[in-house]
Formats: sequence, C-alpha cells, structure tokens
Amino acid sequence: MRDNGRMTTLAPAAQPLRIGPHTVQPPVVLAPMAGITNAPFRTLCREFSGGKGLFVSEMITTRALVERNEKTMQLIHFDETETPRSIQLYGVDPVTVGKAVRMIVDEGLADHIDLNFGCPVPKVTRKGGGSALPYKRNLLRAILREAVGNSGGLPVTMKMRKGIDDDHITYLDAGRIAVDEGVTAIALHGRTAAQHYGGTADWEAIARLKEHVPEIPVLGNGDIWSAGDALRMVRETGCDGVVVGRGCLGRPWLFADLVAAFEGRSDFRRPALREVADVMVRHAALLGEWIGDESRGVVDFRKHVAWYLKGFAVGSAMRGRLAVTSSLDELRAQLSELELDQPWPQGADGPRGRTSGNNRVVLPDGWLRDPYDCAGVGEDAELDTSGG
Repeated sequence: MRDNGRMTTLAPAAQPLRIGPHTVQPPVVLAPMAGITNAPFRTLCREFSGGKGLFVSEMITTRALVERNEKTMQLIHFDETETPRSIQLYGVDPVTVGKAVRMIVDEGLADHIDLNFGCPVPKVTRKGGGSALPYKRNLLRAILREAVGNSGGLPVTMKMRKGIDDDHITYLDAGRIAVDEGVTAIALHGRTAAQHYGGTADWEAIARLKEHVPEIPVLGNGDIWSAGDALRMVRETGCDGVVVGRGCLGRPWLFADLVAAFEGRSDFRRPALREVADVMVRHAALLGEWIGDESRGVVDFRKHVAWYLKGFAVGSAMRGRLAVTSSLDELRAQLSELELDQPWPQGADGPRGRTSGNNRVVLPDGWLRDPYDCAGVGEDAELDTSGG
C-alpha cells in the first residue's frame, strides 16, 4: 500500500520487544513529552491501540519525587488499567536518582523506569541534565549504577540523543556504559541536542548503535509520522522497536495504525472531522476529570487544538475561538459549527510540534572542557518541579 506518498511493505515485527519481564508487542513506545503524556493522553493512546504497546509518563524530576512535590505526585498517577506502569525520571545527582528509584520500588509506584538523557531544552541542559549529561561519562555511569542498583529488579531503560552537537557525539560511549551497568534497553533519538527537533533524524545512527550494543534492545526515535515510517525505521536500522513522540500529537489513533502495521494489516485510520471532533471532546473531558476541574481541563486542552485540526478547513477566526474555550459545552458548540463531514485531508500527516533546529546548546560553564570531570554537578542542579 502507499503511505504518505511512499510505497510501504506491511510486515510484522520479527521478535517481540522484551523490557525486563514485560513483553511489548507490537514494539511501540509512547515517548515521554512534558505537558502531553499525562494520564488522560496515555488513556486515549491505549484505547486506540487496544492496550498494546508501552506508554511512558511525563518526565519526572527525581528531587521533586523524593520531596513528594504535590504536582509530581499527581504526574505519577496511573490509571488502574495501565500495565505496565512506566515512569521516566530526570536527574543529575546519582544519590538523588538512587533514592527516587528506591522510592518507586518500595512504594510500588511503577513497573518500569526510564531515565531521561535526551531532553534538549535550555532549562535542563544548562544544569547539565538531559542531552548534556552523557558527555560526562563518569557521571552517566554513576547515575546508571545507582538507578540499576536500587531498582529491586525493575527494568531500567534510558533515552538519549546522538550527543550535544556534531563535535561532541556521545551515543556510542553512552550505549556501552549502559550495557556495562545493567540497563535493559536504550532508545536513541537520531538528533543532537543542538538540532532540537529540526532537520532530519539520523536513522543511520540508530543502526550503528544497534550494531554497537547487540546485547540489549535498541529503540529508534525521530521522524515517525505514520505507521509506514515505523516499519521503514525497523527495516532500515534493524532496531528492536520504535518510540513515537511528536507524530501522535493530535493523532492518538496513530497507535491503532501502528498495531495494524506491525500485525501485517492495512486498516489504517483516516478519520473525518466529525470523528476527530469527538476525540477532541473526549480528550478535554479526560483532562478535566484528571485535574478535578472541567474548566482547567479545557484550558489545558487548548494546546492540542491546532494539532488535531491540522489540514482541515477550519478558518482562522474559528481556530482563534477554539483557542480560548473554557468549558466542554463551549468546545462542543464551536466544533459543531464546523463542516464535520470533511474527509481526512491530504497532507494532514507530517511534522507537528516543535521543529526548530541548529540551536546553541546552553551548558554549565566549562562543561565541555573535560568529559570526565564532574566537579560542580550535584543535587542543587536538579529542577524543583517536574514536567521538563
């Protein structure tokens, strides 16, 4: 069949993805995204996938978790139907990371822990965290050792980028350190921190990492906008599974397509605007239930409106009105004014969300002088709130 103008061969995954004791089949993972992959969005994605796949929480700061920050404790809430429960942690201090992992184990808060070494945003990298951290090899090793050592048998995985920029590539060293320290699987976003989300993801780097660390599963991330893209990544890189981020913004049904593709089916979803509108209202309602306030839920939903409506004939005036809705009734009423019988539009797939690239990476002073010197990095470098 043809997908986004390319001929795509439908083929199931060769092997189920194993994350410790958990089998993820098809091998599809929802990428953690700050402010996006909260419990309501994970619920939508799981419903479309029929419960198949792995759906990871927003990024949780280890210091905030250990200190039981109120917002953080809400972010780690999982719906009772979520299994396995997957938490992504961000931290720069090995001791605090270890405490957070031990807390998760002792209190039974999750079934899988992912560590964030891929976030490129300045407020994270300027503290030496996210995609800046793997440059400090000894610090990376210490964090992984504390995490795995305190995991009580829970699988610990990590997500990272190629490096800070083209002159400071770290992913192969980081992959070998991860294997040495007992990490269960690695996800690689095929961009540097400097690229942010711009340009084209380097899938060849994913293939090289797979060859470099054959002992554990390698997951590919970057530029998966359709089910066909996911199959092509597996075919071209040999990766063991895919991580989907911006491709599902305003498209939670992408997970239904991914399940179909990996199972060798071609019944991909191309919803008319009426079905999209129904999903929008449900998403907003779930947010309101989760927050405990309908109006706040609808306000939080506003960020999703443009993603859901991409490609449909809506008009700038209506888009503006939808961007200031504050109740479910108002949202329903405004959506009902649209031409809801519009079919799925040509060109509605493709890039969404942040696309900036070639940014200067904000780093701590002297960060690049010595990849083995970790002086000055400690607990105070952590953010005091979660969510990236």
